Amino acid sequence: MVTSKPVAFVLGGGGPLGAYEVGMLKALIERDIRPDLVLGSSVGALNGAAIAADPQPEAVTRLESLWVSLRERGVFADNLFAQMGTALRSRTHLFSNAALRGLLEREFGHRLIEDLEVPFACVAASIERAAEHWFTSGPLVQAVLASSAVPGLLPPVPIGGEHFLDGGLVDSVPVGRALASGAGTIYVLHVGRIDQPLRPPRTPREVAVVAFEIARRHRLVHALSNPVDGVEVHVLPTGAPGGTTDLRPRYGRRGLGLVEERIERAHQASSAYLVKHAS
Repeated sequence: MVTSKPVAFVLGGGGPLGAYEVGMLKALIERDIRPDLVLGSSVGALNGAAIAADPQPEAVTRLESLWVSLRERGVFADNLFAQMGTALRSRTHLFSNAALRGLLEREFGHRLIEDLEVPFACVAASIERAAEHWFTSGPLVQAVLASSAVPGLLPPVPIGGEHFLDGGLVDSVPVGRALASGAGTIYVLHVGRIDQPLRPPRTPREVAVVAFEIARRHRLVHALSNPVDGVEVHVLPTGAPGGTTDLRPRYGRRGLGLVEERIERAHQASSAYLVKHAS
């Protein structure tokens, strides 16, 4: 695809639902749509790093295998006793990030962000500064771990004297960053929850879910509601039947068991969208 302005891929957060983004990437690469800039938040940082490292069909194939291994290698522990043990020891989170770190190290080794084939950045939330932080250079694995550190589930990641939590807290789907970077065409890869209406919470658990969803969505809604002249923004579909109705990403086997189905649904839906809207 030939374009006179930079093409940005923006990949949002959503835990195990991030498998939808793999199908979207597959559709984009099959149509020879390549990014000039990749931005990621939370699990979108993982998917984005993979495509920024090698924006070719082979990279998408490896990413599909990586997602299957998320389930098979227990990246998110699904054993109740393991979860309880981690929580008792840490008092702050249910899961260790050791398995995720190992998987990332196998995939990316000791690569630096600035050495990737396509410019890449991912966002995380600094605890000490109560502010967003964009990783644009330095060790890739550490940056992705920081961006993916879901509060209460994974531990904060210490880097350079600060501690970082999930990028979804500050910029879950960073379209605004892409606009500020001068992108002319933006492809938004998300997990399908952005169009689901919220309702007042009825239980303590729903309070946390609704609060996090508001934090996730407000910047994206603002960006999409204020289009910039000359900039095309394509929000790719997940293909989920009736949308993604459950706002809570499921961790463990229950959440990761639908990996192949989610990838295929998003691939088919996004391929159809691109034929119609991005020819």
